[in-house]
Amino acid sequence: MKRLAGLFLVVLCLASIVWADSTLSINGAGATFPYPMYSKWFDEYHKKNANLQINYQSIGSGGGIKQVTEGTVDFGASDLPMNEEQLKTYQDKHGSGILHFPTVMGAVVATYNIPGVSADLNFTPEALAGIFLGKITKWNDPAIASANSGVTLPANDIVVVHRADGSGTTFIWTDYLSKISDEWKKTVGAGASPKWPVGLGGKGNEGVTGTVKNTPNSIGYVELIYAQSNKIPYGSVKNSSGTFVKPSLAAVSAAAAGAAKEMPDDFRVSITNAPGKAAYPISSFTWLLIPEKFSDASKRDALKGFLKWALDDGQNYAESLSYAKLPKEVVAKELKAINKIQ
Repeated sequence: MKRLAGLFLVVLCLASIVWADSTLSINGAGATFPYPMYSKWFDEYHKKNANLQINYQSIGSGGGIKQVTEGTVDFGASDLPMNEEQLKTYQDKHGSGILHFPTVMGAVVATYNIPGVSADLNFTPEALAGIFLGKITKWNDPAIASANSGVTLPANDIVVVHRADGSGTTFIWTDYLSKISDEWKKTVGAGASPKWPVGLGGKGNEGVTGTVKNTPNSIGYVELIYAQSNKIPYGSVKNSSGTFVKPSLAAVSAAAAGAAKEMPDDFRVSITNAPGKAAYPISSFTWLLIPEKFSDASKRDALKGFLKWALDDGQNYAESLSYAKLPKEVVAKELKAINKIQ
């Protein structure tokens, strides 16, 4: 009997080793903007594919681009497309290219913490640029108050909060500011790690959200779901048609409508300050960065399978997490582009 029990234990150990060996781990890193979405996706996909584990580190878009270029992860994620210099660096290092796959769309919102003010505020482009340039320093400044009649704003100093890490969310924010303010474009510009004229730094969307939540009279920018889940207010923004638009899935989809019809083959496109009365002006796609060539065929096939699922069934999880689904025209184009992964 003891021999049988011992033999049974040996069989169990061998079975566990075989199971462990058959489990495929894929590692990725990058943007915090889509982290809630990706966490949900990877969990749901694991339920359908028990032998595949996709691990993701939310470290910011800059970190995602850096790690995928260095080859320390299997894929990256970013809220800003890689630029020509970054693409060339990757090509020189790996002898092949990297592909951009839009996954969902989201909104970056102006979130604030003003003691005694519970109203949803309106922000003009001029007010947002002035605040982040450090030129509008009081909450009751006419540039803010004039768009918020009926709201009593305090004469308190504004505390600006921005990202401390290389960030695609920052790129979206500064890309927008560069389009609506010549001064911002000339003195700061669009980028993942700009030289900020003023403010405190927080790491990740999580860090900025926490800092705003705990700092009276502050304003920052985060992805919509971070403001919603932390129950901190966020404002409407005046768009290029002159309409104050509250961030919403419909408003993000409206911003993407034009881009969907003219999406470039490499999927690198900006939809900030988009035309249309219903468009929320600080909207963006977010991208997975997938190597064009894999030395490990099992990882290649697993990622291709995941991408097909994310572009199809995976889109059904987007709206419950405050992301907008991809336009059908973009999905159709991406499904064909998956064939470029070798």
